[in-house]
Amino acid sequence: MISIAHLINPVNVPSDSDLGRAQPVTFATMKAARDHAQHCRVEQFSAQFAEDREGIPAFITPTPDLERSVLDTASFRVARKLPLMADLLQRLGNASDAEYLIYSNVDIALQPTFYTAVAGLAAKGFDAFAINRRTISDRYHDPADLPLMWPQVGKPHPGWDCFVFHRSLMDGFRTGNACIGAGWIGRVMLTNLACLSRRFQVFTDLHLTFHLGNQRQWRQEIFRDYLLHNARECAAVLLEFDRLSGPLNRDTIPGRFFIQLEKTLPERRQTK
Repeated sequence: MISIAHLINPVNVPSDSDLGRAQPVTFATMKAARDHAQHCRVEQFSAQFAEDREGIPAFITPTPDLERSVLDTASFRVARKLPLMADLLQRLGNASDAEYLIYSNVDIALQPTFYTAVAGLAAKGFDAFAINRRTISDRYHDPADLPLMWPQVGKPHPGWDCFVFHRSLMDGFRTGNACIGAGWIGRVMLTNLACLSRRFQVFTDLHLTFHLGNQRQWRQEIFRDYLLHNARECAAVLLEFDRLSGPLNRDTIPGRFFIQLEKTLPERRQTK
């Protein structure tokens, strides 16, 4: 039986905010998916700052409180206490001896068949993969309305916010000071998964996760310096894997991220 450990990063936010509406839905769907899981053992964990412990459901096990954030590594126009991906992965790996590990954003809800499908993909030999979400209407946001959310077909979303990998890959991860909650963190994760795994895939057509609406607050111009920070961290990660693994194919993930960096980072445009 395949064992799975899944970690999220809950945040104590106003209940009428976008995230405040999304988190209870995520929590409810995680419990439903765990209860529905077949042919796998599922553990669920959180990594949180001390002030964010309030509101974490009893069925989710908190890991030790986070002690630093991206603010300890760089300066930004607006201070946002965003966790470093490296710290989240460390807590996930230390919390469980599960064979497969999952990190997903806290606003990503699950279909009841999520863990059973993950176990099925693992059994087929995928040792690292991302599952792209569907974006559904935000008309419903009460967990009591999940029977009206789950059936929605929604629309495909090109971003990456749910990552699954075999724990044997953990020692090779390189995420630098990249943080969650900002652009380019998905590319940092995909770079690691693609470079470290034997069989990797991004699944864009599986109706296994969903998100309420598509507000994309992180794309506001006032937060652009966080995006640029993560882009630079991703550039460093790409260059390290490019050196260790040989030249990365610029036509596929993750090599094609080099081309995107030239459009994003001013210093790379100047040296092109």
